[in-house]
This record gives sequence, structure tokens and C-alpha cells, in this order.
Amino acid sequence: MLNGYEPERKPMSANQKLWLGFAAALVIVLSYVGWIFYSRWHENHAINEEVTAERKEKDQRDAAATVESLGGSEFKIISFYASPGEIHRGDTVTMCYGVSNAKSVSVDPPIGEVWPSVSRCMQITPKKTTKYTFTADDGKGSTKTAELTIVVK
Repeated sequence: MLNGYEPERKPMSANQKLWLGFAAALVIVLSYVGWIFYSRWHENHAINEEVTAERKEKDQRDAAATVESLGGSEFKIISFYASPGEIHRGDTVTMCYGVSNAKSVSVDPPIGEVWPSVSRCMQITPKKTTKYTFTADDGKGSTKTAELTIVVK
């Protein structure tokens, strides 16, 4: 009441009631839609975090397995082979070797330049049946050897 005067209250028109109801319904609908979007985002975010963690663990296991398959920290000859193992005179053969933690390698009889590698192949053409000896040295006084024979017919 202002100076003894009370303003007259007019009843709401049907139009005003309709707009008020529409606005209230709109707020409810927008709140519901917002909640759906948020809950789906939250659920997807949680799933992505879980998948990312699983992928990271798998990548770590795969990396550890790869390092181990390549010799880990152990000094060893991983592979020494030729394919095919039997050829006709003049044919070529693929000779491959692999070592882990070696400082130097050699093949006797010599087949060209060789160096420490986890996987290296080269083409050779032996003139007669030959026994090859692969030697790896760790630079600390230890050596390892492997042998293979290529048969030439």
C-alpha cells in the first residue's frame, strides 16, 4: 500500500496464462533435454576414459613383449637362417640374422659388411655347399655363435 492507495489487481488474461504455461513447460522440457545431454556426455566420457586406460595398458604390455622378443636386456643371437637352405649352383639365397645387445658381429666365411641388428637380411650366392658361422660379441668379453649350412647342388 502506497500512501493509503492500493493498486488494483487485474486478473490474468487467457493469453497471459497461456504464455505463462508455455514458458513453464519450455523450462521443464529444456531442463529434461539438458539432463539427457549431460548424462549421455558423462557416460560417454567415463567409457572413453576406461577404453583409453585399457588401450594404454595393452600398449604397455605389447611394448614389453616386443622388447622381450628382441632380447630384452639379454645378450643373445635372436636368429640366424637362410632361405632356401638348398639351392642350385648360381642361385641366390636370403641369409638373415638378428642379435640383441651385441657390439659387433661377423660371419665366416665373410659375406659382406655386417653389423649388429635385431633383423637384417642379405642376398648371397654361394658357389658350393658352405657352412657359415655367425659370431656376436657383447664388447664385455662374451661371444655367442650360431651355424648354418647352405647346400649347393
